[in-house]
Amino acid sequence: MDKKKKINKMLENFHYRTNDAMKAQAEEMGLSFTDIINIASLIEREAANDNERNVIASVIYNRLNRGMLLGIDAAVLYPYPDHEGAPTGEMLSADDPYNTRINPGLPPTPICNPGLASINAALYPENTYYTYYALDTETGEHRFFTDETEFANFVATQDYS
Repeated sequence: MDKKKKINKMLENFHYRTNDAMKAQAEEMGLSFTDIINIASLIEREAANDNERNVIASVIYNRLNRGMLLGIDAAVLYPYPDHEGAPTGEMLSADDPYNTRINPGLPPTPICNPGLASINAALYPENTYYTYYALDTETGEHRFFTDETEFANFVATQDYS
């Protein structure tokens, strides 16, 4: 199957699986469906498992609502598709529209094609006060924090190289 047919198949599948109720929920949240897909793409790339998706969504919304930078490494890495591992210092400081460490708000486009679980998490986030999360390298799951110092102290104990 050539590239154009694959893209058309993906778009057909997307339109088949999304519905008016999803679009109405986005509107009720004061967001466009495009914004929901953008947020869902961040969730898709960040979540270590399905149980984390709605909590990660809550962190994204909490940060957006407080005017905080998103600081999502998956977005920072988007312009570097061949890079493996954590972002480098150069990537984290790069003046790039996908660098959510220096640019406020959402990246300009989705960073991947999110699945329904991530779209639903973006539409129905958990209700939390978390504003930070980091991967626990021992468990492979994320830990969530409301306090920046607690978050930074935890990150300092992890080896993300």
